[in-house]
Amino acid sequence: MTLHRLREMRVKGEKITMLTCYDASFAHLLDRCELDCLLVGDSLGMVLQGQSSTVPVTLDEMAYHTRCVARGNRHAWLLSDLPFGSYQESLDQCMRSSVALMQAGAQMVKLEGGGWTTEAVHFLTQRGIPVCAHLGLTPQSVHALGGYRVQGRDADGAATLRQHARELSEAGATMLVLELVPTALAAEITEANPQLITVGIGAGNVTAAQVLVLHDMLGITAGKLPRFVRNFMQKDGGSVEQAVRLFVSEVKSGRFPDNATHGF
Repeated sequence: MTLHRLREMRVKGEKITMLTCYDASFAHLLDRCELDCLLVGDSLGMVLQGQSSTVPVTLDEMAYHTRCVARGNRHAWLLSDLPFGSYQESLDQCMRSSVALMQAGAQMVKLEGGGWTTEAVHFLTQRGIPVCAHLGLTPQSVHALGGYRVQGRDADGAATLRQHARELSEAGATMLVLELVPTALAAEITEANPQLITVGIGAGNVTAAQVLVLHDMLGITAGKLPRFVRNFMQKDGGSVEQAVRLFVSEVKSGRFPDNATHGF
């Protein structure tokens, strides 16, 4: 998979699939299931380390897991999260952190937020580092946002997200995760920014791509799962590989997510 191929899929309306991944064994399995993209997410802080949020995850930990996934992956496009505190200080810090993840095997870095991140996105893309942005519910800012809640419900919030999406696109971002935003708003942002590969999680089935946390879609995450998650392991009591292949087919066909139950 290449960025050029992902852009072609976006233009043709072919749905793009993405799951989080944190080690070589799962990378090999997911790649065998023909996932388009793998995301080494800072969600590892919660699903692997047992943290209450993604905030404690360090750059060294992200680089380690990125190296692990890169060794098991052969075909999927590989993204890696810039963790909290690794890019907020300065453009130089952002560049150093991005270089660390790219040298570990990432093909694209992901950062959260809009507004102030626009300059960082431009800085990185001008230097040959592909960037995935992230708007809506941004887990690294969960304390400032008042918890895990839908973003952009009111007119002002929606207008801000539209503006930030446009600015990030103009700055050079190629992909944009939209997390926990109303389906109608996700559709507007996707339509208004055709050069952006929008990636939905809790945003309905209107985006160009869909992503879930691997442990969530396998039903092994402790505690209550978000409303937008489906446990793909429950289907026919299948194997992990069957569950992943079902996720791929359901996203490609447009059957997942179902806006009636997984949108807002």
